[in-house]
Amino acid sequence: MANPAKDIASFYTSERAKSLLASLDEYNIPRHVAIIMDGNGRWAKKRGKPRVFGHKAGAAMVREAIASTIELGIEYLTIYSFSTENWTRPEDEVKGIMSLFVEVLERELKSLQEKDVRVKVIGDKSALPAKTRAAFENCVDKTKENKGLTLVVAVNYGARTDLVNAVRSIATEVEVGSLRSEDITTDTIAQHLSTAKIPDPDVLIRTSGEMRISNFLLYEIAYSEIVVSDTLWPDFDRDEFLACVIAFQHRARRFGGV
Repeated sequence: MANPAKDIASFYTSERAKSLLASLDEYNIPRHVAIIMDGNGRWAKKRGKPRVFGHKAGAAMVREAIASTIELGIEYLTIYSFSTENWTRPEDEVKGIMSLFVEVLERELKSLQEKDVRVKVIGDKSALPAKTRAAFENCVDKTKENKGLTLVVAVNYGARTDLVNAVRSIATEVEVGSLRSEDITTDTIAQHLSTAKIPDPDVLIRTSGEMRISNFLLYEIAYSEIVVSDTLWPDFDRDEFLACVIAFQHRARRFGGV
């Protein structure tokens, strides 16, 4: 696994961070971190603001998470930005989120390029509003040659739908004779998911204290360590990210063995 940057102490400057750094194992950095970013609505409600206000605040923490992953030498960061179930939220909230995607993607593209971040999208983009879809596609295209952190954005994503699509694709290959049913393996399934060629997450972080997977990467997180933070996403700063990575490092990963 990659080693964190040498000037990490200049990035983590708070007293809490300095204390945390003392227990960081620089040679046990996760290769892939996935995050369920939860708590935007509750954060806004506490402040008497509409839920979209919380989503806007949460966008700033995505920037913090990206910076943290780069500083620590993490290769992949997957963020759950909008699920297939999120369409059932109030119409004004959904419209606000879709507009926010456009705003953030256009604003952050230059920074992503400077940081050598490659953006990938998983999920069904076809259901997104035209401007939102175009913003994602532009960001993916403009960053596709970058060699640094791979940022995977799950938008209109649902793991069950992804599995159904994978099964349909495999079934078609069996029907046309390009694949024998007895040759189907766990790798076959993985190669037909939208996350094909992306390593499984080493750690799944969920914010806001909730104990749910919420239809996220169900196949891929079979042996991921799950770290739950009580912090609401708009307050999930670089120090809390570091604390979650250290919590991961304290786990003994046996992958079903003794």
